[in-house]
Amino acid sequence: MITETYLNHPTFGLLFSLSIIDSQSALYTTLYAQRLFFIVTTAQQLLEFAPITRQEARVLVESRLRLLKRSGSRQDYDQLQRVHQQTFR
Repeated sequence: MITETYLNHPTFGLLFSLSIIDSQSALYTTLYAQRLFFIVTTAQQLLEFAPITRQEARVLVESRLRLLKRSGSRQDYDQLQRVHQQTFR
């Protein structure tokens, strides 16, 4: 199940999670404009923000969609598919 997760970026303000990438990383975007994307990594109680392009973000989400489809996680797949359509189309 994908839940809504928010973080406060020191420069860009409120970010929300689009997708989990792996056990320590997730893809976030700015809350209102959805034009800036970040990979947020947790390491020893620290958050690292790495900016990425819109195309890189799209590729990450599409990769996660393929993984969810193969694993049979239909509910997670459907939720992420809606996120993908709202964000990248």
